Amino acid sequence: MDKTTLMEQLKVQIIETLTLEDVKPEDIDSEAPLFVEGLKLDSIDALELILLLEKQYGIKIEDPKARREVLQSVSSMADRILKKEKNNL
Repeated sequence: MDKTTLMEQLKVQIIETLTLEDVKPEDIDSEAPLFVEGLKLDSIDALELILLLEKQYGIKIEDPKARREVLQSVSSMADRILKKEKNNL
């Protein structure tokens, strides 16, 4: 899967997982921060996104610093998923 397609898929999954009303995939900037700015997500949302990565993509991130890096933006989430897929080939 290419990164652009994956990012669009992630946007839909984020909206569904977090039940973001009045947000459409095209409203989410792939490079924008998901926390504080951008979507202004909180720590509960972070846990939901961690579960999404584990269930949908088999990615477990134990280290809190690594979690912050991966959950920084839609783009960083896509990069981590693609890295895992590449390593599994």
